[in-house]
Amino acid sequence: MTFRLKLRRVARCLSLLLMCSAFGIAVAQPRYPERPITLIVPFGPGGIADLTARTVAQAMSERLKQPIVIDNRPSAGSIVGSAAVAKAAPDGYTLLLMSNANAVSASLFKKLPYDVSSDLAPIGTLGLFDLGLFVAADSRFKTVAELMAEAKARPGKLTLGTIAVGSTQNLSAELFKSRTGIDVLIVPYKGSPAVLTALRAGEIDAAFEILGPMLPQLQAKVVRALAVSSDRRFAALPEVPTLQQAGVADYNVSSWNALAAPAGTPPEIIKLLNAAANEALKTAAVADKLQALGVHPQGGTPQQLSARLNSEIAHWREVIRAAGIEPQ
Repeated sequence: MTFRLKLRRVARCLSLLLMCSAFGIAVAQPRYPERPITLIVPFGPGGIADLTARTVAQAMSERLKQPIVIDNRPSAGSIVGSAAVAKAAPDGYTLLLMSNANAVSASLFKKLPYDVSSDLAPIGTLGLFDLGLFVAADSRFKTVAELMAEAKARPGKLTLGTIAVGSTQNLSAELFKSRTGIDVLIVPYKGSPAVLTALRAGEIDAAFEILGPMLPQLQAKVVRALAVSSDRRFAALPEVPTLQQAGVADYNVSSWNALAAPAGTPPEIIKLLNAAANEALKTAAVADKLQALGVHPQGGTPQQLSARLNSEIAHWREVIRAAGIEPQ
């Protein structure tokens, strides 16, 4: 046997070994998902974030053939839940309901136990939801222009209610104040029920609140909406203008929910989860449920979510700085 023939046989054997090895690795890889997935929601049960998560998770479960279990871990700035996901194994079995709170927290806190941009892997956006500027049903203010006119005539006298300092509602009020140049007192409350009670009792002149939970109050005609916060009118309230249409230049705020995984999660798992979420959002049942909550269903790619997160971090950093809010 010549040396050249021996070399060819050795090369053939090596090629067969490599093929067998590759086949063995492929066979050894487990199918994903092969057990339930945990979706950590850093908000309490019953709110917009929780209901959005449950609605989309149920539809995703049907496509993935595995349950998605909701784990509520509410905390200031979504820190506790976000940290748990950031430190979890990057295997696709622990996910995070990411939100606008993650973008705000990046500037609102001096130090976080994770880096939202590098320790979490974006999967995709789930939906956007507006805020509204509300007054009591019997308020003397019928338009945003009337409210701004009185604020200018009586500097520091008008009051705007929101939930806690640093919340999206609170920062939206701060942005309204800076965009209009009016001098109003922003009054923070512990929660949305307290804001509503204060508004109805006349303790505050107006309030910024998430639109969805206020829809029943609007339908009961105990409050009125002067404007919505995003750059488009809300479909269920076509007569209510946007703040831009009401004369507040360059005002556009939408809060949002999305899915993320621990950094290092394999790209094929991210791709599979993204596809399942986008497919779920396209179904009529999911879209109808979200719209009833005041949420605009909106999917997208991981890259689009990453761009949204970075843009929102920069936006709210400037709002926080302009409002003079000291990082906690």
